Amino acid sequence: MNNLIKNAVLIGVCMSLSSNIFAEEYEVSSFDGKINLKVETGEQIFYSVTYNSKPILSPSPISLQIGADMILGRNPKVLNAEKRKADEKIVPVVKIKSKEILDQYNELKINFDGDYSLIFRAYNDGVAYRFVTNINREIEITTEQVVFNFPENYPLYFPEEDSFITHSERMYKYLKLSDISDNNMCSLPALLDISSGPKVLITESDLKDYPGLYLHGNSRQSLTGKFPAFVLAQRMRNDRDSVVTQRANYIAKTNGKRSYPWRVMIIAAKDGDLIESQMVYKLASPCKIEDTSWIKPGKVAWDWWNANNIYGVDFKSGVNTDTYKYYIDFASKYGIEYIILDEGWYVLGDLMHIVDGMDIEELFRYAKSKNVKIIPWVIWKTLDDQLPQAMAQFEKWGAAGLKVDFMQRDDQSMVNYYYKIAEETAKRKMLVDFHGAYKPTGMYREYPNFITNEGVQGLEHTKWSENETPEHNVTIPFIRMAAGPMDYTPGAMVNAQQKNFNAVFDRPMSMGTRCHQLAMYVVFESPLQMLCDSPSNYLKEPECMEFLSKVPTVWDQTKVLDARVADYVIAARKNGDQWFIGAMTDWTARELTIDFSFLSPGTHTMTFYRDGVNAGRYASDYKKETVAIKSGDKFQIKLASGGGWAAIID
Repeated sequence: MNNLIKNAVLIGVCMSLSSNIFAEEYEVSSFDGKINLKVETGEQIFYSVTYNSKPILSPSPISLQIGADMILGRNPKVLNAEKRKADEKIVPVVKIKSKEILDQYNELKINFDGDYSLIFRAYNDGVAYRFVTNINREIEITTEQVVFNFPENYPLYFPEEDSFITHSERMYKYLKLSDISDNNMCSLPALLDISSGPKVLITESDLKDYPGLYLHGNSRQSLTGKFPAFVLAQRMRNDRDSVVTQRANYIAKTNGKRSYPWRVMIIAAKDGDLIESQMVYKLASPCKIEDTSWIKPGKVAWDWWNANNIYGVDFKSGVNTDTYKYYIDFASKYGIEYIILDEGWYVLGDLMHIVDGMDIEELFRYAKSKNVKIIPWVIWKTLDDQLPQAMAQFEKWGAAGLKVDFMQRDDQSMVNYYYKIAEETAKRKMLVDFHGAYKPTGMYREYPNFITNEGVQGLEHTKWSENETPEHNVTIPFIRMAAGPMDYTPGAMVNAQQKNFNAVFDRPMSMGTRCHQLAMYVVFESPLQMLCDSPSNYLKEPECMEFLSKVPTVWDQTKVLDARVADYVIAARKNGDQWFIGAMTDWTARELTIDFSFLSPGTHTMTFYRDGVNAGRYASDYKKETVAIKSGDKFQIKLASGGGWAAIID
């Protein structure tokens, strides 16, 4: 593909072995030599990892069971091993963190008798491995043994799940490994907090035609993989909720000639390295779309969170043509590229039946005249049931993309559904935003029209719960966002401190300060970034709209200047000649120092938004200021409880 600039250096080293009586050892290290991965083959296959010579992962077994009694990894016979060194630059179609990605790794591939291989990679920021099979028939994967044995009883951030039916919108329980039993299961990513060493994030990449990975414990110092079994039967409880009524005794039915998902450990010396890491993207399959020129990131005026609370107008607000023309006018005024038609525009269960009061064709015509594009929301099952006629209708209208919602599963059939929709939308030059979704696994590299997804407990939860705290907001960038973009949907203009917060479904507010919300547009990554509040509220806030209209959604460069998981973060991102900075804190008020050594020489103008002196009691209080700044200057900022700070530097 023309988006991949390859300067790969391949070094083939074949090491033939005549017997498997004694365990053999193989090693591969990162470019900088800090990370070492060792593989041992005896009666089983084990791998272990050290960082700066310190054990991070104790010997952990690997195997893959096919059918009733074929176990790849049991009494393995090594045929040969090959080593490869890669030094590449990837140019992403959608530059989520950077316009170029340095892809450096050392790879070890061990080929076994029985038509299978294991590939191990060591990067400067982590390790990964995957199975490859070369079996010339369809196979049933009974299970895959994925084990992480740790040398100590580490604490970790554990996004516990109740079942395999999940939106992956979890809070992170801070537990020790020994507190997690076989009855406790989490989705990914999960983060180990090694106090005397690096943090280790566990996730997966290149998930396709296969179920997603979950983890459970054993009340000791291990985490073990668990997978949703293959779905044999399901029924729809309503238009969106699928009830699995029968599962198979295997997890996947698939072609025997294939590669399997990468099992990933991101190893971060500094907390901020978790935000800067692009391992999941690097491990994913290359782009499959030849012409990507039509894929345009941007901001979105969103209707659902604010419950269409438009005021000061001469029409009745709601799901109707006049209301959405108002959204279009607002988007056009501020150069916002998209609006969403969320739930309510069609009669649930039938995408071809538009509700009364909505002139869809007129809306698309009007949006086009204002240089604004429209993204309709759909339920996944309704779309699947009506796919040919629905896609033809969206294409006729000129829809820029689809927001597909409520999948709530990641068994093999649902994972395949994501690919199906990504392909169908790409054929028609449409974006797709998956909600009610599992975590990103790199598919946004293979299909860059898959531009963002949810799989995060985002701002919508403030409509009905008190979980969406500033502490949560400074936890997710290090864990969930390390896997890929997250459609958190920021931008609340009604803000509250903890004692003033109230969850109101039709008149929502956010926890934390106004500047906490503004900073999210720099800290949180989503190439399709929402403005969640009512246009009527934004029109009353011209200073905030100066920032929100300018802040990009994709970046040439990302630097995390200072950060501590679940406490605070300061991120600097560059787009063109401008730098943007976002700082956020938990409920603890803080004074932090920004070092501007990353700026180019000369004097720059910095316009910044800080918490007002009364933001600790009235969270919407803020102050906009402008100062001159030079490279190497140090600048102290004050963040209120639940506070934030945001800046544009020219």
